[in-house]
Formats: sequence, structure tokens, C-alpha cells
Amino acid sequence: MKTLSITPFFDQVTNTVSYIVADTHSNTCAIIDSVLDYDAPSSETNTSSADLLIKHIKENNWQLKWILETHVHADHLSAAPYLQQKLGGKIAIGKHITQVQTIFTELLNLADTCATDGSQFDLLLDEGDELALGNFNIKVLHTPGHTPACISYHIEDACFVGDTLFMPDYGTARCDFPGGDANTLYHSIQKILALPDDTRIFTCHDYKAENRDYYAWQSSVLEQKQTNLHINQNVSEQTFTHMRSSKDATLSMPKLIWPSVQINMRAGKLPMPENNEMYYLKIPISSSLKDC
Repeated sequence: MKTLSITPFFDQVTNTVSYIVADTHSNTCAIIDSVLDYDAPSSETNTSSADLLIKHIKENNWQLKWILETHVHADHLSAAPYLQQKLGGKIAIGKHITQVQTIFTELLNLADTCATDGSQFDLLLDEGDELALGNFNIKVLHTPGHTPACISYHIEDACFVGDTLFMPDYGTARCDFPGGDANTLYHSIQKILALPDDTRIFTCHDYKAENRDYYAWQSSVLEQKQTNLHINQNVSEQTFTHMRSSKDATLSMPKLIWPSVQINMRAGKLPMPENNEMYYLKIPISSSLKDC
């Protein structure tokens, strides 16, 4: 008998939901969108959030097969290497990670220290690819728009959509990061909404909608089609694109965008230490004081 277990872990510091998805018959599991805790003022990391995932997997005697990323996150660091070190498994992301790596290595002048061929990951995934998880198949949907490399994972009646969609009362992902595009996001979301109405939608973040006093991360295709604040079945592509572009113009950048992108595009790995054995990340500065 096939039984799919889905366990969410919510990190309130970054508003991120990580998932353990398991086939309880074969005792195999996957982790989707893990979190490495990071304190920006001290530049220190810790593994408290990742350790909760490890504890849950060990308590159930599951074998970790996959450590999956929906995209290069800009708001939290991935714990993928730490989880792999402790539990094994392969780290996978969408194959268009190479486009994201190219954009940000140029922006941050990292060409000598970061490969742009996706080789930091164990597996690069594309539309239509399938990963075996015990008696289940994880089907890959290429769902760009928020970033060029966004993918969603469709397993039985569940779809893990990363930042593509939020809860219906919160709307959709922003598209103003380098390589993002509102028209592209619209069509990606149509792909998700074409799944059966009873498909469960699991998002990567929740920030609480204005009139909601609790965190939530599960909806359905039908709920999204009927009530999504930004892209329900009555919203045209033109209307959505105008709304998304206008809204994005008012948003500030995520607080952890520079450390997150530099770590996550390396599959969660730190850059090489410098000759003082310290690790460093770059922060670009746009300044009017160039001649001072």
C-alpha cells in the first residue's frame, strides 16, 4: 500500500516552510527547501532548523534520497550540504540554475570563484523529469518567472511550488529579481492551475495576509483558481502583468538576498576560504560617493 507522508517545518525567522516528503512503505524520503539558520549581524550560521529535519527522519527510520531546491532562494540559506553530510541523498535543482549563476557571478564579479555550469549540484532537472521516491514518482515542472530556474515538484496529489504561488489571500511571487519576468510567471502558474482541482498546493513561504492572524502554507488548485488575490481564473495575462510589475516596483530587496544568493547558487556551500582561513561574501554598493 502506497502512503505519502508530508511534514512541514516552519521557520518564522525567514517565513520559510521546509518539507519532508516520505513514502512510508519503502521508508524513503526527500527534503524540499531546507533552511540553514543565519544571523546577519554576527555573520554566524547554525543548524537548529536542519537538525529538526534530521531528528524527524531518524525517528522514523527513513532513508533520505533527495535534497530538493525549488530555486535559488533570496531570503534564506540552504542547509543542503549539511543534510547531505549527515544523512546522504543527492542535491538537485532546475537546470536553469546556470542562468542564475551567470547573472550573479557577473553582477558580483565572482567569475574566478564560482562555476556557472551547475556542477555544485548532484543533479540538474528539467521539465518532464521524474525522480523515484520509493513507490512514488516526483515529477518536475519548469515554472520560471520569479527566477529563471524555478521548478515545482508534483507528487501524486501534491505540488510543491516554491515561491511561484503563495496562499490565495497573499497572491504570487515577485518578478523583479534579475532574470525574473511577470509574463513568464503568468504562464508558469497556468501550468500549475491545469493540475486537477483537488491537487494540494504547498508553498515555500507565508507572511500572513492582512486579515489572517495565523501562518498557512497549504491550499488547493481549486482554491487558487477561485480566490487567488493576484491570479484567479478571472484575471487576464495583461492585468496580471501590469499588477505584478507595478507592485514589484514598490518592494524593497529581501534582507538576506546577497548572502542567500551567493550560498544557494553554490548548492548551499560556502565560497573557498581566503588565506586567513576566513570565509567572505560580497555585497555590491551603489554609491554617489565614487569620487570621494
